[in-house]
Amino acid sequence: MNWAVAGVCIVFAMGVILSQALFIVNETEQALVVLFGEPVREIRTPGINFKIPLAENTTYYERRALDVDPPRQQVILADQKRLDVDSYARYKIIDPLQFFRAVRAEREAASRLSIIINSSLRRVLGNQTLADVLSKKRARIMTNIRTEVNDSAHRFGMEIIEVRIRRADYPDATKQNIFDRMTSEREREAREFRAQGNEQAQKIRADADKQRTVIVAESQKNAETLRGQGDGQAIKVYTDAFSRDLAFFDFYWSMQVYKKMVNNGSADTTMLLSLNSEFFKYFNSIATRHPVDAR
Repeated sequence: MNWAVAGVCIVFAMGVILSQALFIVNETEQALVVLFGEPVREIRTPGINFKIPLAENTTYYERRALDVDPPRQQVILADQKRLDVDSYARYKIIDPLQFFRAVRAEREAASRLSIIINSSLRRVLGNQTLADVLSKKRARIMTNIRTEVNDSAHRFGMEIIEVRIRRADYPDATKQNIFDRMTSEREREAREFRAQGNEQAQKIRADADKQRTVIVAESQKNAETLRGQGDGQAIKVYTDAFSRDLAFFDFYWSMQVYKKMVNNGSADTTMLLSLNSEFFKYFNSIATRHPVDAR
C-alpha cells in the first residue's frame, strides 16, 4: 500500500514537473525563455518546447501586425496653416529579445511609438504646405514619415509596416475664421453682383427712355407732318370753296372771329367797339332790333 501511494505521488510529481517543463508556441506567436528575469533564448518557430521548471518563465509576443493609435495632435505646416492630425500605424515585433530589453510589453511599445510617430509627423509635415498634403505628394510624405519612424523603431526590435493619416482637420478656431472669411467673401460677391445688376438695370432703363423719347419725337414729327398736310389740304379746300363765293368767305371768317372772341373772353374783360364798325356788319339787323352793349 505504501508503495502504491508513493508511486502515485511520484507520477503526480512527474506530471507537474513535466507540465512546467513543456510549453507550446502557436503559429501566431513568438516566445522568450526568461531565467530569473534575464532572457536566455528566443523561440520563433511554432511547436512544443522545453524549459527548466520553476526557474525559467515564458513571455509570448505576437507575430502578427499590431496597431497603434497615437493621440491627435496639432501640426503647423510650412505655410503656417494649422491642422489637427489624427494618425495610426501598424507594426510588427521582429526581434523579441531586443523588444524585451527595450520595452518589455506591447502597451509600453504603443506608448513609445505614439511619441515617435507624432514627433515625426510634426517634423516632416512642418516642411510641407497644405497644398502638398492634399495633393499626390501625400504618399511620398507618408513614406518619409514611415522611414523616419522605422529608424527609431528598429532600436526597439520593431518594424513599422505603415503610417497613415486618418484625418486632418482645421482646429475649431481656424474653422470659425475660415467660415467668417467665406461669409464675408460671399457677401462681397453678392454686393458686386447687385451693383452690376443695378448698373445693367440703369443702362436698360436709360436705353428704354432713349428709345421712348425717339419714338415719341418721331411720332410727334409724323403727327405734325400729317397735321400740316391736313391743314394744307383744308386750306386748299377752303380756298377752292371761298374762291367760288367771296361773300360766303367773308361771312364764314367773321363768324370764326366772333366765336373766338366770345369763347376766349372772360367776365373781367371789357371791349369797347363802335356799333358802326365794319366788324359788326353782320349784326346790323340784330342791333336795330335789340341794342347791343359790346363788352
